[in-house]
Amino acid sequence: MSARRSNAPAKQNLMYLHHHPFCPHSRFVRLLLAEYGLEPELVEERVWERRPGFLALNPAGETPVIVEEQCASVPGAGIIAEYLDETRGLALADHRLLPESPGERVEVRRLTAWFHEKMYVESTEPLVRERIHKRYMTRQQGGGPPDATALRMARTNLRYHLKYIGWLAKARKWLAGERLSQADLAAAAHLSVADYLGDVPWDEDEHARDWYARIKSRPTFRALLNESIPGMPPSKTYADLDF
Repeated sequence: MSARRSNAPAKQNLMYLHHHPFCPHSRFVRLLLAEYGLEPELVEERVWERRPGFLALNPAGETPVIVEEQCASVPGAGIIAEYLDETRGLALADHRLLPESPGERVEVRRLTAWFHEKMYVESTEPLVRERIHKRYMTRQQGGGPPDATALRMARTNLRYHLKYIGWLAKARKWLAGERLSQADLAAAAHLSVADYLGDVPWDEDEHARDWYARIKSRPTFRALLNESIPGMPPSKTYADLDF
């Protein structure tokens, strides 16, 4: 994982993304930016360290946060998604990640919130916290060995969310409808961290697996598939496009 850090303000026409490589919300924003053709300067944040410079950008102390010339601080995955749509969405034309129709927008936002809030709390956050973050946290910060009970519950909940994704993928071309949207990127971002850890039971839902294979094969996904954790190699399925 990158150890790059900076307290410097954003340079003219340069975007900074304060993130953590295995924060699913950060991964969602990285996928969004890639779909928009934007390449931000990445600044890794270990949020448990509560770095003063980062807290000045987002007092909530959570990743991701975007900083660029026209907006000094855009915190949170949902706010960033709306900000990018408002400032760059029209340029994508028919490939815009938030539909024009109000009803279709509601469905995209509903599903995006489902993955960022419900799936995150019930599954991906405890998986990342217990298996990744605790490796780097001190005892005072909450580090230590993984909590077996928390991991067991997270894996059980992940099966439930995988089935829901499979149900959506079976009924629709993409999760929220006929076009790729923010909802697909949100679900894929959360599944990607669980897949790195080898916790996704892909053999339990072929529709979810086939949908994820399609989105994982997009060029915009390549940077995520190159991420790795020292001493913790990815699962066999993580970078395999034909898993």
